[in-house]
Amino acid sequence: MESLPVNWEALDSLVIDFAKSENLVEDLDSTPSSSYSQSSPSSPSSSSYRSRLLIRQIRRSVEIGDVDAAIELLRIHAPSILDDHRLLFRLQKQKFIELLRKGTANDRDSAIECLRTALAPCALDAYPEAYEEFKHVLLALIFDKDDHTSPVAHEWSEMRRTDIAGLLSSFLRANLQAYDPIFSMTLRYLISIHKGFCFRQGISSPISDLTERLLLEERDPLATSQESLYEAPPFDEVDIQALAHAVELTRQGAVESLRFAKGDLYQAFQSELCRMKLDVAMLDELVHEYCVYRGIVDSGIASPTALDMQTPGKSQKMCRPDPGLSSPQDCVSINVDYQTSNPSDAETLFTRSETGGSQEVSAGTMRMDAADVELRYTDEAIGNHEDCSTSGAHQSEVNRGFQRSRSYATGERSRRKRWRGRVEELEFISDKPSTGSSNQMLFTLARTASTSGLEEQQASLKHSALELYNKRKDHKFEIVLDIKELATKGMAAEVVEEVKAFDPNFFVQNPILLFQLKQVEFLKLVKSGDQSNALRVACSYLGPLAASDPTLLKPLKETLLALLKPNEDAPTKGGPLSVLATSLQVAMGRRLGIEEPQLMKIIRATLHTHNEWFRLQMCKDRFEGLLRIDSFKEINTPLLTDATSNTNADTCTNGSSQVTVSSSGRMPEDGGSPTQVSCRDVICDENAILKVMEFLALPRADAISLLAQYNGNAEAVIQQIFG
Repeated sequence: MESLPVNWEALDSLVIDFAKSENLVEDLDSTPSSSYSQSSPSSPSSSSYRSRLLIRQIRRSVEIGDVDAAIELLRIHAPSILDDHRLLFRLQKQKFIELLRKGTANDRDSAIECLRTALAPCALDAYPEAYEEFKHVLLALIFDKDDHTSPVAHEWSEMRRTDIAGLLSSFLRANLQAYDPIFSMTLRYLISIHKGFCFRQGISSPISDLTERLLLEERDPLATSQESLYEAPPFDEVDIQALAHAVELTRQGAVESLRFAKGDLYQAFQSELCRMKLDVAMLDELVHEYCVYRGIVDSGIASPTALDMQTPGKSQKMCRPDPGLSSPQDCVSINVDYQTSNPSDAETLFTRSETGGSQEVSAGTMRMDAADVELRYTDEAIGNHEDCSTSGAHQSEVNRGFQRSRSYATGERSRRKRWRGRVEELEFISDKPSTGSSNQMLFTLARTASTSGLEEQQASLKHSALELYNKRKDHKFEIVLDIKELATKGMAAEVVEEVKAFDPNFFVQNPILLFQLKQVEFLKLVKSGDQSNALRVACSYLGPLAASDPTLLKPLKETLLALLKPNEDAPTKGGPLSVLATSLQVAMGRRLGIEEPQLMKIIRATLHTHNEWFRLQMCKDRFEGLLRIDSFKEINTPLLTDATSNTNADTCTNGSSQVTVSSSGRMPEDGGSPTQVSCRDVICDENAILKVMEFLALPRADAISLLAQYNGNAEAVIQQIFG
């Protein structure tokens, strides 16, 4: 799973599209007003965004019991929804309950008026059971909301609000074509498959702590068509089964979803994915973390050029005795090691503010400046947690190296965007730009600094320490991003030089990265006609590295073949360089105490289970193109020594002539039938597979397994099971 290659550039593109479509980012050189003008209300992305805001506002109104506000928004922006008397009846019934819930005499009169003028007329033609429900809800007039044994206790339940809000959201998404961004749906789909695969295979998920919090168990209610559900569905069974197994629906649920989408499989699929609930706040946090790590958005702390590298050495102690303290030992000592610390570590700095007794910290006593806290960057401190060298010559070499690398990446840095954060104001009602916060990091610092119970001086000191910590962390991000940018451009020799100047032992612990970088340099020299220097690189680096690691011998031989055809384009563009640059970024980040974003862990793990799941199903995922999952796997990796081979799964299409090869050799449970068969012995017709799946309600892999045992005869399988 860890070695699974992923096209992170494709994920970058998807994440950027998501951030733009949700208005989470703005250009650094743009004003708030100009950031709004970039997506005019007439553009599709802006229209979809405003529609999603409308849906969320209507959902929120219903969930807090303000049904009138929801109906008014529907009347203004989506009046066709109110033409559906099924929905209107449910809304009016909930409005009646909410009026009674308020408990005042006036509200009770309003509830009775609602019964007469709105609820009763809707009950006549909403749906067959509506009038019975109308008579039943009248009991709420005499049974109290706190009586949990009453026959209308479920009507009083606040969960009814959530159900109606979810149902409205499902209808509105389809009506306004306001589906969630592709990235959001992709994440739902991959996590859903990941959970299902781990459950069915009985294995534990390495990312369960993330997936359980991110993808919630609840789903919005299924939107259904007004057409008769008793009519035979005019849909292809292939589509029904594909939808049912992709989003874990029953066959009847898949039929209803297709009927509501008027037979459009992909629209039904998107509707079902959007019914799954994500923790939006956590998703935004994951996206922000990823964007900062990848250099997509500005971290919002400080420019790296304003923070020069200081002489490596022991972390300084800030000890400024106050005349009011009894002894110098009573002052506050802060020992900050920014390479292995994290925000929670910064918070713990202040638990040492008292060495005994009750002493107060004054702002004058505790003043923190950039010069007071030192940052150590060498590999000994990071890898072995030891003090680093104080050699001035080594330091000047490091500084020169970083100044060079910064000059390469200035243009990239200027193209970054500012993280705006989610601002869900009623922008669809007013076109005035929002005045919401555009700097989530400042909000985080302010929230942390204002922790309840801290005195004002302590809170100020805490804010300063966290600010310095984030500045140092931001500086480390810039170092890694600059070197990553060099690698992406194919400047392998410069990358090796910079990394060695920064950390002489880095490649000792990461020899494969050195081999891959020298591969790039070798091929670049060959293409330019400089064969003598190319051979020097091969003799000095590639040969010794391959001699110490036998797995590198094969890629070494393939690399040397470039000498035979020096005029051909060396395979150093696109996927390989981006993958190599990301591998270098992750490895260097870990040396600096920067863990890879949690989103990368989620994508890597879920892509692995996606591959394994469809290998078991012995077919290609029909929806991976729509969700751009296939782009994550499109990596041409001739330079990568750990490239994984493509799976040999067969492709499923709509044609009845489609055949699939069985991959299971399990014996039937009763032991009374065909002998074990090889995975390539029996070819199963697609119609036979679908027939077994439908009659026995089995997953595709199990249906193929049974067919393989009965020579592909669906009737024999069904007769054996029911016999």
